[in-house]
Amino acid sequence: MCYHTATPDAAKLRAQFVKQTILYKEPEIFHVSGFTRPYLPVTLNSNAEEIIPARWKLIPYWVKSEVDANKAANTLNAKGEEIFEKASYKNVIGKNRGLLYVNGFFEPHASKGKTNDQNFFVYMPSKEIFTLGITFNVWKNEDGKEYPTFSILTTEANDYMADIHNVGKRMPLILPEDKREAWLFADGRSEIEKLIQPYGGELASHRTVEVTKIRGTDTNVPNIQNAI
Repeated sequence: MCYHTATPDAAKLRAQFVKQTILYKEPEIFHVSGFTRPYLPVTLNSNAEEIIPARWKLIPYWVKSEVDANKAANTLNAKGEEIFEKASYKNVIGKNRGLLYVNGFFEPHASKGKTNDQNFFVYMPSKEIFTLGITFNVWKNEDGKEYPTFSILTTEANDYMADIHNVGKRMPLILPEDKREAWLFADGRSEIEKLIQPYGGELASHRTVEVTKIRGTDTNVPNIQNAI
């Protein structure tokens, strides 16, 4: 779940997060698949005053090349319930956490008798930018280039998301404004685990084209989010 998302550009980030220094310069992304390992806007707890680009898919230190990074196990998402046990995450979650800024995300839905045959775009009723909880690793490739890579944490679905993502019943860790600082600076496992909870606020959604199944066509276009 949540392998497909939509993110704001620098101007929209600057307008909503006026106290942040915006170093992210990519245009608005209307749809992107995590499997392409895109650079997306994040704040890391190593510098909570900045919004910078980081690459989706956490790459552990033992992966040594970009080729191997592309082939490495799927670390786009990390189950919150297992985050302190899994090898890829257990050495980073305690110290390396951040926020991913999104306009929304795409989720699969299974209609009666079918398997994930529909897609829904999920967003805030206000249409404002919101944040997902991530854990990250600053990875060095074979050329010596260092850059942050991240995974999105997931939780059990709340009632609203369970109706949409009705096979698997998961959702990303949505961190509202009053929990962002706590997530970035939580002290120890207990404090971190208390924040890994299904979102308790209101969400909005509508059905879209089956963007998660489209191949060979540019899906990064505004109408990809249109309701059908």
